Amino acid sequence: MTAAKPPSAPRLLLFDVDGTLLSSGPAARDAFVSALLEVFGARPAVETYAFEGKLDPVIVAELMREAGVPDDDIRKGLTRALSLYLDRLEAALAAEKPRLKPGVERLLDAVCQAPEAVPALLTGNVERGARIKLSAAGLWHRFRFGVFGDEAERREELGALALARVRAATGRSFVGAECVVVGDSRQDVACGKAIGARIVAVATGKTSKADLRAAGADVVLSDFSDLAAASEAILG
Repeated sequence: MTAAKPPSAPRLLLFDVDGTLLSSGPAARDAFVSALLEVFGARPAVETYAFEGKLDPVIVAELMREAGVPDDDIRKGLTRALSLYLDRLEAALAAEKPRLKPGVERLLDAVCQAPEAVPALLTGNVERGARIKLSAAGLWHRFRFGVFGDEAERREELGALALARVRAATGRSFVGAECVVVGDSRQDVACGKAIGARIVAVATGKTSKADLRAAGADVVLSDFSDLAAASEAILG
């Protein structure tokens, strides 16, 4: 195994969760569907819906709107639906652990050993959802802080929130050019562009390498199994 090259300057690393670090599998999808069905009385058409890069509250609203639920009912039921989903997700992942994407553990080992790197989360999950998934996978403790899907109206707004939050978490300020956004979707790429970050995209989700390149990622990897290549892209 080739040792990771430490970053030569402070670097804020903003990692997506689903599709990038792990997959929660059918258990998570079943928990989500059952919660929405119970709260709204309508089954979401998850089979044809594109989840990639979207914020949890937006996903609920879009799916329920497609199912014919009035906007006012969606607004009133959103908090309860997410809470019920997360209760069921936590129970499901206690029995069926998330599946880590190739090379994730070794990459995070390298990241956590790099003295100038600040690993953090930038995800469409609400905070409790990210914590449940990453704790079940043994990864939650790897990240210094996070920005989450219920903290903005659009994913592109989360990068600026991370820049505002990092000083409280670390005592250090960053600008966009000192950040790396790591994700698996076009929305991750757009989020990185919004703050002028370096964008490392990984084709471990639903989006192809060609589409990630076309979206404007600076580096596109098949996965993180080549530690030297992943470390150079993210830390180098």
